[in-house]
Amino acid sequence: MKLHREGTTIIGVGLLILGIIQLGNYYLLQAIEQEWLFYLISLAVIIFAILIIQFFRVPKRKYEIKENEIICPADGKVVVIEEVEETEYFKDKRIQVSIFMSPLNVHANFNPISGVIKFVKYHPGLFLVAWHPKSSTENERTTIVTEHKNGKEVLFRQIAGAVARRICYYVKEDQKVEAGTEFGFIKFGSRIDIFLPLGTEINVNIGDKVKAQITTLGKFK
Repeated sequence: MKLHREGTTIIGVGLLILGIIQLGNYYLLQAIEQEWLFYLISLAVIIFAILIIQFFRVPKRKYEIKENEIICPADGKVVVIEEVEETEYFKDKRIQVSIFMSPLNVHANFNPISGVIKFVKYHPGLFLVAWHPKSSTENERTTIVTEHKNGKEVLFRQIAGAVARRICYYVKEDQKVEAGTEFGFIKFGSRIDIFLPLGTEINVNIGDKVKAQITTLGKFK
């Protein structure tokens, strides 16, 4: 496991602030001689330090992707599987699969298929809770479309949540990508929507806990 580069500043500043709090906690103990309070604050400092560090973890995973598989781009829980009208790029019916990422999930995002990036667009926006129906169209988000060598396209959208305030993405149009490689990161709670061609075989169900690079969302037919 490694720590993501997006966390370098936040981890450093966070640990510095927690260190100052713990130092003040030590002097507080000397002043009021309440050991229980010292240990309580110390425990809280340790828990916050662990939470900050674990949020930016990127586990090393072994994965093997078959020809027509579409893999999960993020860790989290499947909250939507439905046929919808995709209005930004395709402007037609697609199968939407949405994955909610809690603050405890890995927040690095990975390419769901191999192919060529055909479309990238960042949208500033609101910070509604990630499960809100309008979060897909009104929250801060990034839309990316990749064309598979079979000619089929997959759209995936990073969506900021109520806590998330920054979406990071590292791909650009006409770039060739491999399934399972990293394309972005979302800081704190958020979700990803994936729009698949009608007729795609879906391999997950609502409520499933999924893992990026490992879980197969579906297969092209």
